[in-house]
Amino acid sequence: MARSVAEIAAGAAVLVVAAGFVAYAGVHTGHGTAGAYELSADFNRIDGLATGADVRLAGVNVGKVIDASIDPKSYLAHVTLSVRDGLALPDDSSAEVISDGLLGGKFLSLAPGGSDKMLKPGGRITITQSAVSLEDLLGKFIFNVADLASAVQKTLPKDADGTAGPTTPGNGAK
Repeated sequence: MARSVAEIAAGAAVLVVAAGFVAYAGVHTGHGTAGAYELSADFNRIDGLATGADVRLAGVNVGKVIDASIDPKSYLAHVTLSVRDGLALPDDSSAEVISDGLLGGKFLSLAPGGSDKMLKPGGRITITQSAVSLEDLLGKFIFNVADLASAVQKTLPKDADGTAGPTTPGNGAK
């Protein structure tokens, strides 16, 4: 009996220490929202911006994305974010969805405005820039390269058979 009580006490102590580590990690890595206030912003698109993504100001993590949903009336992506207390943002600040590298995730970047009025908790950031789709950019690049190749092909001198050919000596060019 004495042995089982000692085992239960040791197990309980391990659980308490583990809970302490989890709490410490949550507070010191910015995953908790304690000491933060909420703001919201609407975007045309937020491709890849997930709940829990970083909110950064000048490259420094200052909060987290709390929720992302669709506004059924405007069909805009509505994002709720937390920003740490003590960081007052002017009411003309802007928010932009940024990619964290070529293969990285997305985060929300804040840029402070110049207004004397500050956003209050529950306030709304009205100046937003949506996510840029890498697939769309790549598609545009490919089509532009194809158009450029076609334009270059039209400007090349033609051989006797009507096909474009190189203008090097020995192939009919003078």
